[in-house]
Amino acid sequence: MSNPKISIDELSVNTIRLLSVDMVQKANSGHPGLPLGAAPMAYVLWSRFLRFNPQDPKWPNRDRFVLSAGHGSALLYSLLHLYGYDLSLEDLKQFRQMDSKTPGHPESHITPGVEVTTGPLGQGFANGLGMAMAEAHLGAVYNKEGHAPVQDHYTYVLVSDGDLMEGIASEAASLAGHLQLSKMIYLYDDNNISLDGPTNLTYTENPMKRFDAYYWHTQHVTDGNDLDAIENAIKVAQSVTDRPSIIAVRTIIGFGSPLAGTSKSHGSPLGPENVKTTKTFYGFDPEQSFQVPQEVYDHLKQPGQRGAEMQKQWDADFAKYAESFKDEADMFKLSFDGKLPEGWDKDLPVYTPADGELATRQASGKALDAIKKSVPFMFGGSADLASSNEMDKSGSDSFQPAHKANRNVWWGVREHAMGAAMNGIAHHGGLRTYGGTFLTFSDYMRAAIRLTALAESTATFVFTHDSIGLGEDGPTHQPVEQVLALRTIPNIVVLRPADANESTEAWRIAMTTPKSPVVLIFSRQKLPILDQTKLGSAREGVAKGAYILSEADGGQPQFILIATGSEVALAMKAQVELQKAGTPTRVVSMPSWELFEHQDKAYREKVLPPTVRKRLAIEAGSPIGWHKYTTDEGGVIAMNRFGESAPAEELFEKFGFTVENVVKRAQGVLAGHPEDEQEEKKQVVAKGN
Repeated sequence: MSNPKISIDELSVNTIRLLSVDMVQKANSGHPGLPLGAAPMAYVLWSRFLRFNPQDPKWPNRDRFVLSAGHGSALLYSLLHLYGYDLSLEDLKQFRQMDSKTPGHPESHITPGVEVTTGPLGQGFANGLGMAMAEAHLGAVYNKEGHAPVQDHYTYVLVSDGDLMEGIASEAASLAGHLQLSKMIYLYDDNNISLDGPTNLTYTENPMKRFDAYYWHTQHVTDGNDLDAIENAIKVAQSVTDRPSIIAVRTIIGFGSPLAGTSKSHGSPLGPENVKTTKTFYGFDPEQSFQVPQEVYDHLKQPGQRGAEMQKQWDADFAKYAESFKDEADMFKLSFDGKLPEGWDKDLPVYTPADGELATRQASGKALDAIKKSVPFMFGGSADLASSNEMDKSGSDSFQPAHKANRNVWWGVREHAMGAAMNGIAHHGGLRTYGGTFLTFSDYMRAAIRLTALAESTATFVFTHDSIGLGEDGPTHQPVEQVLALRTIPNIVVLRPADANESTEAWRIAMTTPKSPVVLIFSRQKLPILDQTKLGSAREGVAKGAYILSEADGGQPQFILIATGSEVALAMKAQVELQKAGTPTRVVSMPSWELFEHQDKAYREKVLPPTVRKRLAIEAGSPIGWHKYTTDEGGVIAMNRFGESAPAEELFEKFGFTVENVVKRAQGVLAGHPEDEQEEKKQVVAKGN
């Protein structure tokens, strides 16, 4: 199909639009409104600015494009297909179908060319922040005078009204402005419509004034179909070197369809007759689907060909760079390959009881310091809790506008943006990222952590102050349900180590686990060092998720105590008392359910023999899930209510985390009464009061 009356630009834009419409209609599911309205700005960006090589979607110096408004995924798939990525027309026809490369929202581990998994609004906005931070840092580290830049690219993000309404966008925008990340250019699909109706029902602010206050450069394009105006605005944005940029492009959702300008075009197929009318409006055959004129294919393959030439030149420049800066070039390649320097873990600390008690958060800090010395591409920090999370708090190594080569990030009180930006950093490549806050604030980050897991990405989430052991700050800050909530996320590894050595090993796992985020959970209070010369090896045991820490007298247990974190030391003390009373008792440290479940059946049954069904689990958090390991003959000492404001030792006593209560509950299990009903009632009554 060819229409000589329109330019190749217009024909290309309309092809992008209608491919998207056909995808949604064939699937009878999806969002046609955004592609119809936003295709012109996407076309201008991809055809005239974006540097990419569809034959190598992971070229380190490519520009990054993020569709934060991920519900408009049909637009992105149309772009990827037309611009030469490994996404066929048949793939487009399988939009939103089982096992396709074109899922309902973009997923980076499924579709070539998708930079990061987006869809929940606001996430892509903050992912872009992380990518821009990574580019700025890597450029400051690796670029050398007299050589072509190793890292020198833009991060472009297409955002919607809904993205800008989400609180995470405000967090990310605030930090981006502070950091003066000038290679962040955001295109705002300003169409005045959200899913339920006009945005003026809820959203009457002037968002560009808000971005002015965030220290962003702002522009307006009044006609979203004006390709030259969009091009000029992007050029202006590229000329701004001291702040991020956002361009509000006024569009009409569903443009060209009978449902244009209404919320009816947002999240539902147009319908067969409306699709025909829309195709007629654009001069396409209303009876044909998935039409791509050959001249459009020919035209749109050119940007990718230019990108391939750019990458060829970059490769040649990098080879010259490597001749002068071999160590830097080797480290750059190593980091983008997702590998670690040889001997990276040689200085990880090992502890003995003679070192005295140490909070696991302190042990975490020491392990992180050792890792940062041997892994120069570790990049992260704390959400305004560095002194509590035991991370760098001096500020001298802080990533700041004038010091972008520094790698300690001061996230400020922005937990959600931190989590999503970490995801962006991880997807950018070239860096290992981590971020810290209190465990109770993991709730603020949950959406970002979930997407990191879904995308099979790697990031290390460090959560300290892990239980009622937090003490006097009280129940607002004492996590009860958070460990369980994190464990329920698929494709994640959660570790709650028992002492300093287990903490070191937890960091080793965080650094070597591929395709999964790792959550490290540490105590505020000091804990004894478990004697590895007499007990099970943390080096071997933590990697397996659970291990026999202390065997029963005689090697044949009649009872098993299972514990995590600070409660392991309690289990060890209770073991002594139970064995004095004649009950051979095994203590199992179980820092990670997920890693334990990955072990074979023989190992799992070695640690928790099916013949020993009298068991008691101890964890200062929710009891839900523990009965899988304690059996129907076992019990759980846990928290069934919020804590209180008091010193930690008083709280542990009140809620039954004492040697006396563990022994009492164990005796109840042995007598056939696994649940202490009185203790359950006490917690419920206290909650009610």
